[in-house]
Amino acid sequence: MEHLILEIGLALALVAGAGLLAGKLRISIVPILILTGMIVGPQAPHIGPLDFRFIQSASLIEFMGRLGVLFLLFSLGLEFSIKRLLTAGPSIIRSGTIYMVINLSIAIIFPLLLGWPLKEILVVAGIMTISSSAIVAKVIVDLKRAANDETEIILGLMMFQDVFVAIYFSVVSGLVLAGSTSISDIILSALMALLFIGGFLFLGHKLVPKLDRWLDIPSDESFMLVVFAILVLVAGFSETLHIAEAIGALLIGLVLAETEHSERIEHLIVSFRDFFGALFFFSFGLSIDPFALGGAVWPALIAVILTLLGNVVSGVWAGRKARLSHRASLNIGLSIISRGEFSIILATLAKSGGLLAALQPFAALYVLLLAIMGPLLTKESRWVYNRLRPLLKWPQIPERRKLRKSTGQ
Repeated sequence: MEHLILEIGLALALVAGAGLLAGKLRISIVPILILTGMIVGPQAPHIGPLDFRFIQSASLIEFMGRLGVLFLLFSLGLEFSIKRLLTAGPSIIRSGTIYMVINLSIAIIFPLLLGWPLKEILVVAGIMTISSSAIVAKVIVDLKRAANDETEIILGLMMFQDVFVAIYFSVVSGLVLAGSTSISDIILSALMALLFIGGFLFLGHKLVPKLDRWLDIPSDESFMLVVFAILVLVAGFSETLHIAEAIGALLIGLVLAETEHSERIEHLIVSFRDFFGALFFFSFGLSIDPFALGGAVWPALIAVILTLLGNVVSGVWAGRKARLSHRASLNIGLSIISRGEFSIILATLAKSGGLLAALQPFAALYVLLLAIMGPLLTKESRWVYNRLRPLLKWPQIPERRKLRKSTGQ
């Protein structure tokens, strides 16, 4: 740990450089950060005291990245409220069902056609079905789309997917690691996820008046410490119930959004969200070995095309069922394309279970491509819409000068 501070400083310099480059290119910082992390890492050189391998600091960078995910989802939750989300409840359930039926079906059929065994099929199905909450949240924040109508559906899909993950991961991990799984464990995981999310939102809504009093803290320093303690404790507690810590952060954000202190909290956490969020995507890039990607190029490319089709079709279908415009519906499909943390976790599980070695490079290349394409396609959703409009007979959208007040459109 002799040069730990220097390594962290070097990592921050690379992250800052990525931010400046993204600003020059006028694109999302997410793909630049991921590629920057990939370029360095274990395969990078060690030049005197400058260690681009980040061996000593890897665990610390990863931890700060995990905090970044919490701040991203917490910040997104603050843009909403429990009332607003519950109002969209029926649409969320309908949209989530549509999304899962289409995308899980594609994700099962694809490896089946490749002739892969059952365990590998189940792992690939999970890799290809679950969106990256961190990347989706970052893109929505960066593009200032939190106020858009479709964002309610996107947020709901994130929670719907997390309930699915709680069930699916228990099944797959049981089969891969133990060779079997218990039906009672699956049912318990599903009930725990549903009860935690539903119960937390219900109790949080009831406790809003008390939260207003408890958070009436004059000192900004004490106020910040209390808010951060609540955030990390709730996220950590959700993790103990096998529910993604990011969903716990989103839930506490939804609750605190109903308090009279929401604007103060939002103003307070912006800098932390951007700082730690950038470290998450850099850390994500560090976890990908670019020299191990070659053997999985064609399966990964085909999987990417299938995912793009599945997400756009399910997003547009779900959005139209919720009576959103064609443009807003397309935004749903494009926003949820990115894959990330859960896909990497499943690939690691496959390695621990001794499954096909091709799964690791497949997952890494697949995630990398979608993590880059997702933010870019979401940002250029207007261009994508105009390319699809003549083919699908969608209505023409107004000129930009008529959309000045619609920042996300």
